[in-house]
Amino acid sequence: MSNDDLKVFPASAGTFEDFEISARALGFDEAVVRDWAPDTVLPEHTHPFEANALVTKGEMWLTCEGQTRHLGPGDTFLVPTGTPHAERYGPKGATYWVARRNPR
Repeated sequence: MSNDDLKVFPASAGTFEDFEISARALGFDEAVVRDWAPDTVLPEHTHPFEANALVTKGEMWLTCEGQTRHLGPGDTFLVPTGTPHAERYGPKGATYWVARRNPR
């Protein structure tokens, strides 16, 4: 799980609308803005969809497959469908844009 995992949404995505257009063109079902409050901690969990995201504000730590990544504005991450992961958000919270692809 590295920045190389996700090249479809560069930091230069511009606006959320640009991000959403790109996501849908690549076959994603939806794109949403996720805002997280300061110091939020989400214990390990899974999602029934693939998540491809671009951090736009703040900082977060994503733990997946035993590795923790510190992410800030311009960083991207990929969480495959059903992959256990945990999230922790910084003292100023964080915002990311996420494209979701549901299994077919």
